[in-house]
Amino acid sequence: MHVLIFGGAGFVGLNIAQGLLERGHTVTIFDAAALPNGAQRAFAVYGDRLRVLQGDVTDASAVAAAVAGGCDAVVLGAAITAGPERDAAEPERILAVNLLAQVPILQAARNAGVRRVINLSSAASYGASGQRYQVLEETTPCEPVSLYAITKFASERVAARLSELWQTDVISVRLSAVFGPFERGGAVRDTPSPQALIAACCARGEPALLNEPGEKDWVYAVDVADAVCMLLEAERPQHTLYNISNEATFTAEAWGRAFAQGRSGFVCRPAEQGEAPTVPVFAPNRGRLSTSRLADEFGWRARFDCAASAAHFGRWFDEYGRD
Repeated sequence: MHVLIFGGAGFVGLNIAQGLLERGHTVTIFDAAALPNGAQRAFAVYGDRLRVLQGDVTDASAVAAAVAGGCDAVVLGAAITAGPERDAAEPERILAVNLLAQVPILQAARNAGVRRVINLSSAASYGASGQRYQVLEETTPCEPVSLYAITKFASERVAARLSELWQTDVISVRLSAVFGPFERGGAVRDTPSPQALIAACCARGEPALLNEPGEKDWVYAVDVADAVCMLLEAERPQHTLYNISNEATFTAEAWGRAFAQGRSGFVCRPAEQGEAPTVPVFAPNRGRLSTSRLADEFGWRARFDCAASAAHFGRWFDEYGRD
């Protein structure tokens, strides 16, 4: 299978690309950004099964050319994860990348006879509902607030409507609070995970001081990739919307302490009175995403809990994470 990943140089896209390559598939990454150095080294072993195209997802002609180049499936992963300041300053750009770029991609996929499209949405779609429900099912009413959340929820509805009208195969997945290999802040990611910030502190030789424990149903990016790969390979999924998350919650503080084990001199702890936190936890508290739909249909469950993800990430960090 040949999979084209829009936004593939983002950290979720890179994990999906690696998961597909490890399974023997061919991948084309389309992104405005170049592959980070760590990804270039990690992916070198896959040779010509990996192709990288640099382009803007809002450029309809570049998108059409990428799809027409030949692919069996498409992953829609391009997004600006905006904070309040960018919401206020760049609403047009956020809407253009997160939502309006979707239609030309879906049209190109339809014209090329692409077998399946996976739309990467977010737990942010639940919005204010996340504060009222302890467990969030795919059927829970959504009340998105931020532009990121609004565009993600709208992308699900647009995809579902066009899929119904065009009789195409489009699946949306709501990702919980994702962290893991290749994550970095920058031009399109205003709110990196506390795990990424903890690792950045370690790389700089500074203590990681959290502003709060950060308890959530954190999901490791390798688990996300595993679920997306499974949905790409599945013959006939029963639903067009799935949550991808972890059954258990844990704190970013506990993860940081596990990551710090064996790293001489590195400390991860809550900031004390009078100390300036170096690790802000951006994600608001909300209910846990239910993964019963994936578990009942496919037997899928996240493999990486707090300790396992810290150990796996630590090995990745030592090899690729300091570039």
